[in-house]
Parts: sequence; structure tokens; C-alpha cells
Amino acid sequence: MSLKIAIQMDPVERINPAADSTFMLALEAQARGYHLHHYLPRDLTLEGNKLTAIARPLQASKTGAVPIALGQPETLDLSAMDVILMRQDPPFDMAYITATHLLEHASGKALVVNDPVSVRNAPEKLFATHFAGLMPETLISSDAAAIRAFRKKHGDIIVKPLFGNGGAGVFHLRPEDDNLNALLEMFHALYRGEPVMAQRYLPEIRQGDKRIILVEGEPVGAVLRVPAAGEARANLHVGGKAQKSPLTSRDRAICAAIGPKLRELGLVFVGIDVIGDCLTEINVTSPTGIQEINRLDGVKLEAKIWDAIENRLRKRR
Repeated sequence: MSLKIAIQMDPVERINPAADSTFMLALEAQARGYHLHHYLPRDLTLEGNKLTAIARPLQASKTGAVPIALGQPETLDLSAMDVILMRQDPPFDMAYITATHLLEHASGKALVVNDPVSVRNAPEKLFATHFAGLMPETLISSDAAAIRAFRKKHGDIIVKPLFGNGGAGVFHLRPEDDNLNALLEMFHALYRGEPVMAQRYLPEIRQGDKRIILVEGEPVGAVLRVPAAGEARANLHVGGKAQKSPLTSRDRAICAAIGPKLRELGLVFVGIDVIGDCLTEINVTSPTGIQEINRLDGVKLEAKIWDAIENRLRKRR
């Protein structure tokens, strides 16, 4: 298929070509003969019911002077695109939410991946709470007394902001830790009184946090991210190490429980996080992990993702 693709993402200067998943999607799209454009969320303009973006032709390369080169800016009618990839990184703030509303004006014509309405309605940490029995014991509250009672009940807990990303603001608090009140005050100030999430601490994190990639609700690969010594977070950019990891029967059961809903909501490319036997997050905004799984398993997940997108386009036509 010869497709016109617009990629909504962060500045290309931030790309790490050895780790970035969007970079791999761009390389595969280019190899298939698709025509690629790049734009930033701030480049969107809605006038009447017409959504445009100041976009630049995009050329990806593993061997060039830069991983992604951009051409001259032009005004792009996004409804004339075949596919729009929504790939900017969180935080999931009002700017992110506004972008989903704007993309709705093009999604009836172009295929937006992932579906902007579903992205807006499925923030990572909150979306996982809709699947009973998969998560560790969890509390979402702004009530300091309720959070203190939750720690008293479970001992070790993790406290984190609801709309953070990349492990930012994740704290492991033991029963004897006397920083809980100060931490909640800091969260209240930083996040304007938003509720926080508290979860029972899972000691299995020492063996790693597993990222599983699902395409159209089906698991296609996984990588175990093992935290560094003295670190409660397994994110690779804070020192976690990637290790090969097969899917367990529990992993497959979790995927089977959430997969149909992901397909129904148009969430084509999703990354979930599993610690031990527990689902902790469902990442729908800008999932990562393609390159690590490719290297460890000798696969090409970006091809599976574009196959799924092409299949959706055929069904729409």
C-alpha cells in the first residue's frame, strides 16, 4: 500500500536512534514506500471543522548524519492523510488532552493510531483499574488519612502521581518511613491537588518489571526491565537493564483479559507493565520497547504494527 503518514511527536532532536520506537516505525514505513511527515502538537490548527498542521517531510536513516531529517514546512490537511500516528510522549496533561480533541476532527477520515478518543479516556494508571483481579491492591485518593491507613494495612507501598511517566515521582515507602506526609504535601503542590495512586509494594520488582507489547490486543513480545541496585524503578532511562523474557501463562491470561477491549477501542499499539503476577499499567499514549524486544528476540515488531494498521485500513475501505 502507498500511504500518506503524518507523525505527531516530540522534536526529532530528542530521538535516541538506538532506543526510540517511533524511529523504528518511521524506518519500516519508509521501507514500505509510505510518504512521511512530522509535526509537533503545537503545530495543529483547527479552523471551522478543518484540522491542519505545519508539517515537514520526514526522512529516517540508520546510517545518515542524523537519524531523522526534515524538509521544508508546509501546511498539511490532516484529513487527507491515510494514517496519523499520535506518538508524542506524556505527561498526560491538558495539552495532551487538547491534542486528542483536535485529532477527532481528522479521525473520521484518517486512521489515527491510537484512537484519540480512547487515548483520552484511557490514561495509563486509571485504565488498568477497570480490569478486576489483575492489579495489586490499589488506592486512588487525595485523602492523606486514607493513604496512611492504606500503608498501615499493607506495610510497604508505592506512591506515584496518576499522570506521570517514565518512573518520575515514583516512591517506595516502608512502614517506618516518616516522609509520607511531606511527600503528599509535595504531590499536592506539584499536581494541583490531583489524587495520587498508592499500591502494595511488589517485592518481585527486584526480578524486574516486564513490558509486554500488544498489537490489536495480542501479545507479540516482552522485555524484562531489571532495576539497578538501590532503585525501586525499572525504567531503562533510570538505569534499568533489559533482559530477554518469555511470556508466562499469567502474562498471557492478563493479555487475554484486556485484549478484546483494546481492539474494541482502537488501541492498536499498546504496552503493558507486569510485575510478578500483577498488571500495573496499560500504556496507550506512546508505548516503547520495540527495539529492546527486537534485539533480544530477533523479531521486527514495527512490521507487525504496520501490518495491523494496513489491515484496519483495508477494513475501513
